[in-house]
Amino acid sequence: MRIRFMLPAAVAVATTSCAIVSADPEAGRDAQGTNGAVTAGHPLAAEAGLRVLRDGGNAMDAAITMAAVLAVARPHMNGVGADMFLIYYDAATERAYALNASGRSGSASTLADLRSQGLEEMPETGPLSVSVPGAVGGWGEALSRFGTISWEAALAPAVELAAAGLPVSRRLSLDIAGQEQKLRGEPEAAAIFLSSGAPPEEGSTIAMPDLAATLRRIQAQGPQEMYTGETGRRIARYLAERGGLLQESDLAAYEPEWTEPIRGEYHDLEVLAFPPNTQGVALLSELAMLNHIDLPALGHNSADYFHTIAEVIRIAVTDRDSSVADPDAMRVTVEELLDADRLARLASRIDPAGFAPGGGTEPATDNDHPNTVYLSVADRDGNVVSLIQSLFHSFGSGLVVPETGVVLHNRGSLFRFDERHPNVFAPRRRPYHTLSPAMVLRDGKPWLAFGTPGGDGQTHTLIQVLNDILLFGMTPQEAIDAPRLRRLPNGSLAIEDRVASEVLAELSERGYLVLPRSGWTAEFGGAGAILIDPETGAKRAGADRRREAWSLAY
Repeated sequence: MRIRFMLPAAVAVATTSCAIVSADPEAGRDAQGTNGAVTAGHPLAAEAGLRVLRDGGNAMDAAITMAAVLAVARPHMNGVGADMFLIYYDAATERAYALNASGRSGSASTLADLRSQGLEEMPETGPLSVSVPGAVGGWGEALSRFGTISWEAALAPAVELAAAGLPVSRRLSLDIAGQEQKLRGEPEAAAIFLSSGAPPEEGSTIAMPDLAATLRRIQAQGPQEMYTGETGRRIARYLAERGGLLQESDLAAYEPEWTEPIRGEYHDLEVLAFPPNTQGVALLSELAMLNHIDLPALGHNSADYFHTIAEVIRIAVTDRDSSVADPDAMRVTVEELLDADRLARLASRIDPAGFAPGGGTEPATDNDHPNTVYLSVADRDGNVVSLIQSLFHSFGSGLVVPETGVVLHNRGSLFRFDERHPNVFAPRRRPYHTLSPAMVLRDGKPWLAFGTPGGDGQTHTLIQVLNDILLFGMTPQEAIDAPRLRRLPNGSLAIEDRVASEVLAELSERGYLVLPRSGWTAEFGGAGAILIDPETGAKRAGADRRREAWSLAY
């Protein structure tokens, strides 16, 4: 299997969903097909996934192939040193499965040890922010259980891309330039991503020989190479030298975990989200409250609509931030958080014509999050994958393990030092995650696979895209292209300025600090969606021009 270094528009059997970088809202169109469809956070990954499907592979084969390509193609967003979550619908068993491939914290220190070093919170970057990278183990587990192609074949396109070097797009050039200071702080990172002494220019190539060699080792020796082989030993040794928390035994003990998706009803649909340690429960809480409000009557992207969306997000985030963590450490259950009577009472307090609840009076900082990738796949047999993987911050911890090319994530930075909080740091505990892959069933069969990057804003994007498709009759691409809101942590509203100016003015009059955003920015996510007709199997996919996402179908 070979990757061709061209845009997927050259694939005659496919329909592209959108241009990579475009300011034209009419430029995109849905990818449509009767056999298979893919969305991915980069064109080369989408092309690799479609090729797997056309060569007879199933949805999981394509998903893991794409995940590995994305680990090379989006080096600041995800990688071999990332975490991963997926939801899989298996047509043979007519069941949905969830795979948690997030790693646990290291065991070299306790909370008391960290405090004795004078720390009052977990550093955002550097060696203490690194927990076990779970993605590679998750790829292996998912492919072993549900795939049909070999591990070697699944990783082949990623190996080839790393060996050839990564072509630099305009978006990648800008993203690296935005992280220049962070990269200069680490010699290994600077040697790869600032090799000429400056951020790479559009049209140039980033050489990745060390990453190619690492991927070849993992390809030849299997996913455990990442944890008990040479790669794992190099990671552990490097972090020990830098004063990190991970030890060889922490990597060796890592196992991805199969679990059950959590579920909620939305109109006549069943929505599947990921359980804790992710914020999937917030997505279901928001939808449960919206069930009690006549959204179409409010009007699409009206002031009433945006205020209502902002209110359900505010309420759900309060629950999430106080309660969601490693399930072994949580003090309330998912069932309690999703209690129907409680959420109905909360929804009854929302007045669509109401005012801002307070806060959001000071300008917020930039909330662009170029640090996560999403992909989805639907095959001819009815199998569907919704997968997300991430380094958390751009270039994660900022650390690149010498002679491996592995960028390490900084998910451990999300731990708290407050012992009253369930997400308090402890050895070998999974940190809270924002990652929220989702799937929607109609009459028990997949109807929509969707997800997005965007940190805290992931559920904001998901509920708006779902409403646009389900309640406002849009195609996936139209729903993804539609202007949307993001409620920022301080309560202010970032809204794309393609929304009518009178709507923005009315929200301001209701007490919101409204922050209009121009262009197609990653602050609002990078959604992908595949809509599936449960009866005919016809597929319609869309992907987000706000990033380099792409969709293909045949």
